[in-house]
Amino acid sequence: MIRFEPRSETPVVLLVMMPVISACAALALALVILAFIGAPAERAAGLLLQGAAGSVFALTETLTRATPLIFTGLAAAVAFRAKLWNIGAEGQLYAGALAAAAVGSGAITLPPYLMIPLICLAGAAAGALALLGPVLLKARLSVDEVVTTLLFNFIILLFVQMMLEGPMKDPMGMGWPQTAPIIDEGMLPKLIAQMRLHAGILIALGMVVLVHVLINRTVLGFEMRAVGGNASAARFAGIPVTATLVKTGLISGALAGLAGVSEVAGLKGYLTSDLSPGFGYSGIVVAMLAALNPLAVAPSAIFIAGVLVGADTMSRSLGISSYFADLVVSLALLSVLIGSLFTRYRLRWIRAA
Repeated sequence: MIRFEPRSETPVVLLVMMPVISACAALALALVILAFIGAPAERAAGLLLQGAAGSVFALTETLTRATPLIFTGLAAAVAFRAKLWNIGAEGQLYAGALAAAAVGSGAITLPPYLMIPLICLAGAAAGALALLGPVLLKARLSVDEVVTTLLFNFIILLFVQMMLEGPMKDPMGMGWPQTAPIIDEGMLPKLIAQMRLHAGILIALGMVVLVHVLINRTVLGFEMRAVGGNASAARFAGIPVTATLVKTGLISGALAGLAGVSEVAGLKGYLTSDLSPGFGYSGIVVAMLAALNPLAVAPSAIFIAGVLVGADTMSRSLGISSYFADLVVSLALLSVLIGSLFTRYRLRWIRAA
């Protein structure tokens, strides 16, 4: 007879290895599925690795794709620490991108050392405001934030489409629904000539360090963890639960907004309605794979980005659907959830009487 028993203490090695094991398990399961449908699994794995990191170009493309995932992964990690289930990073990303396009497309002209921070600040503020409503509804009226943040994604995207077809439509865009381009002073500089990798990755890594310090070395971080552990006990201990949730929501939304800034001002140069292929939702997988640890968000995002980029190469070479990447991401999330079960519980064999 097998029984699950709560662990009195989780080994540090298990906590560290669980995300790695989960990622490997997801890849292994995906390759088993490929083999089952008759695809050459070994060659597919090689092409996946080659497409993700087989050259300087492949590596820079992986890091470019990882940049918004780091921001949205941090956004989810911060919110989930306080048990604020922010499923709206996709909408907050678009809100940040819209603000970046509004500020950076010529409304204001400043030197790059002022223009770029201004665009980042505008995008972060827009992302934060996009989450403020659901947080207040949760804190004041106990409205489920999973529902409100998810629905806000569609509301914000429809608003963005309205702006792209109306007031913010580029008159020089040949009729395409897009904003005017970001001026040169507002574009994030490229890190490598003739590559798409831009300074947004440096900002993202800087945010990783700042969020780690925030959660583990500040009073607000302690309050966030306390509210996430037990909101009623935190309130009894004198922690302002509502204020903590609002601050957490503003930080989470701001981080997701910066993901939109990085895509508009770092990569594309203008805003379209197809800016994100689902970075906000993938950020949840990134955060879970990182076990909500900010320092682990960056490698987790690079892993997910590598799968997405490598799957494109594999798809072109073997004729396998590019949705294989979504399969790996889904399996990674499932593996993490199962792995987290074994970090909290252990199996015990009991002889039948």
